[in-house]
Amino acid sequence: MQLVCPDCATLNRVPPERLAEEPVCGRCGAELTDPRPRELDGASFARLIERHELPVVVDFWAPWCGPCRTMAPHFEAAARQMRGQVSFVKVDTEAQPALASQYAIRSIPTLAVFHGGREVARVSGAMPAAELQRWLESTGVTRSGGPAMRR
Repeated sequence: MQLVCPDCATLNRVPPERLAEEPVCGRCGAELTDPRPRELDGASFARLIERHELPVVVDFWAPWCGPCRTMAPHFEAAARQMRGQVSFVKVDTEAQPALASQYAIRSIPTLAVFHGGREVARVSGAMPAAELQRWLESTGVTRSGGPAMRR
């Protein structure tokens, strides 16, 4: 399985059975399945979406958005609970307006799931961690309690 480092964007090969062992980047040593959602810019977003073999959940948000701030701890909790199954990242629509425009983000928070280089699911509105996990499982990109499904 190929995973893109969230820090240096290096492509790393990791056997799927080793995802639970908290693999690190061979170049910079950053955690490849970091349980903390990472903030991405345009270049790192494109690289991650195109090459990362785990599904990627993107939280499109803004600092001034109350529901976005309310949902942030739930998004982080889901990221911890689903570590090794899905990667969680954030895109600040104020700092990255080109990305927000490219993906037609009309309301925030908006969550989008990318897998295999394309968007496979989207939902708008804040939700608690358990509901977020159920939604992700309903998209078919994960299965409860197991590694990411290959597509």
